[in-house]
Parts: sequence; structure tokens; C-alpha cells
Amino acid sequence: MLVQNLEKLGFSNALIIGGAEIDKNFGLAARNLHEIDVLPVQGINVYDIMRRQKLVLTKAALDALEARFK
Repeated sequence: MLVQNLEKLGFSNALIIGGAEIDKNFGLAARNLHEIDVLPVQGINVYDIMRRQKLVLTKAALDALEARFK
């Protein structure tokens, strides 16, 4: 359901950063979408961020990044 909504909202060419672990079903469904990458917060890197037009952070990812750079 969420993956279908991403397509409807125009989330093409996007990088989605999740928490420490990505939900298995979400990861499997998202890899079927063209130009969508899903990474756990530990996998975030400049190269992946720069090659996508959109960056989506979950609340868990935002909290983890804030704690890492504090």
C-alpha cells in the first residue's frame, strides 16, 4: 500500500532512508519501483544522496542521524 502511494505521489528518483532496519516487505516492494532506493540509516552515503532528486527520511532515521552528529 505504501509503495503504491509513493508512485502516486511522484516519488521517482528518490532515496528513502529508514531506521536501523528496513521492514522486509517494504524493502521487497520498493525494489520493484524504478529509480527508488531504500537504505538503513547506517548505509547512508553522499554518493547515493547526490544521485537522487528526492531524499526521504523516516523519523527513526532522523533521530539516528541527529544522535550520530550531536
